[in-house]
Amino acid sequence: MLRFLIILLPMAYVAWHLWLVVPLPAWGKWGVVALEAIGIGIFILGMTRYNDRLPLWLASAVYDVGSTVVIVLAYLFMLCLAADVLRLVHVVPTAWVKDSMAATLAVAALLTATLTAGNVHYRHKQRVELSLDSHGKVNRPLKAVCISDLHLGYHNRRAELARWVDIINAERPDAVLVAGDVIDRSLRPLLAKGMADELQRIEAPVFACPGNHEHYASYYHSAAAVERFYADAGITLLRDSVATLAGGTVGIIGRDDRSNPRRRPAKELMSHGTLGDSTYTILLDHQPYNLEEAEQAGVDFQFSGHTHRGQFWPVSWITDAIYECSWGSHRRGATNYYVTSGLGIWGPKYRIGTQSEYIVVNIR
Repeated sequence: MLRFLIILLPMAYVAWHLWLVVPLPAWGKWGVVALEAIGIGIFILGMTRYNDRLPLWLASAVYDVGSTVVIVLAYLFMLCLAADVLRLVHVVPTAWVKDSMAATLAVAALLTATLTAGNVHYRHKQRVELSLDSHGKVNRPLKAVCISDLHLGYHNRRAELARWVDIINAERPDAVLVAGDVIDRSLRPLLAKGMADELQRIEAPVFACPGNHEHYASYYHSAAAVERFYADAGITLLRDSVATLAGGTVGIIGRDDRSNPRRRPAKELMSHGTLGDSTYTILLDHQPYNLEEAEQAGVDFQFSGHTHRGQFWPVSWITDAIYECSWGSHRRGATNYYVTSGLGIWGPKYRIGTQSEYIVVNIR
């Protein structure tokens, strides 16, 4: 009930302002409000299992349209709130926000420009380079491409994935490390479009830990189906397990997502028999909570995702307040961290005040 009210009240607030501002007769105003309600309904449909019952092209359209409606309404809510505040302090005359063609066109132009720029910014993948000193643990320089939050599904489709694979291969990495959320939610579009075959084109060993969306996909399908997709894609899924690289000098530790309350502690995973004092350890942990655990366990480098840094402003301010590090490089004692804002995205394909990125990690 609370979640329903959290969605309903702001949308009712926006609907009231649309009724006031749009210079149309009553039937036209009702039409605008109805379009808002339909958009919300499309979003809700796109976020449910019923979307999987639609033809693939229609399910993709529902996802794209519904998620775009949400970001449009989010910015409309902020604009309406700002207009009300300015009106109360007598900066904006009431005439400007009632049956105003000028205000309607201005808001439409602002939203169009913002979303267009946000979509272009999302499609541009930022290359971030990071250099780490192994302090003699690694016997030769190693390059890893680190990515997270691909969210492959109805919105991030195979053609886009192919472009990402080309970007990764162009780096000629020794390994690719994925900090979870390869799957958005449903496996249906991944299987229908052969995305596992596309991921197999990556010309380096790929290691991944699960994210919370892998757990959602397990609820939709099964844990076995999720693991089978990873195997078909040629990705080693590390669920509270360890793999090694470079003749055993580098240990890759993958923690299960914190969605599993019984996942193993980082310190316990660090005691794995293949890891020694001279092993350079990389921890993949999807959600960047409790960063002190990696420090206390003696991990050399932790790579995380999940936050998206809010995807669009001003949600980025919220993630910055929630997490010790919601994006970028961080350090605790001898442990280095990087929390990525993600290569892909969940929901609406817009980056406003944040970036889509892949991290090129050079281990000296």
